[in-house]
Amino acid sequence: MTLKELSIEYRAQATVLRRRMEELRVQLPGQEEGQRSTTEARLRMLAVMWREARDLAVLCERYYDRGYRRNGKYTL
Repeated sequence: MTLKELSIEYRAQATVLRRRMEELRVQLPGQEEGQRSTTEARLRMLAVMWREARDLAVLCERYYDRGYRRNGKYTL
C-alpha cells in the first residue's frame, strides 16, 4: 500500500468519525444528565480521533511534496 492509498483510507475514516460525531450531537439535547456526560466524553474522544485521522491523511498525501512542512507531532 502506498502513502497515497493510505491517505485515502485515513480520509474515509475521518469522514466516518465526523458523521458519528454529528449523530451524537443531534441526540445530546434529549439526554439525561448522566447519559449526557457520557456522550460528551465520547464526543471529545471522537474529535481527537477525527483530527488525527485528518492530519495523517494530509501527511500521507503530501509526504513527498517539496516544501511541505510536516506536522511536528508525527515526525521523529
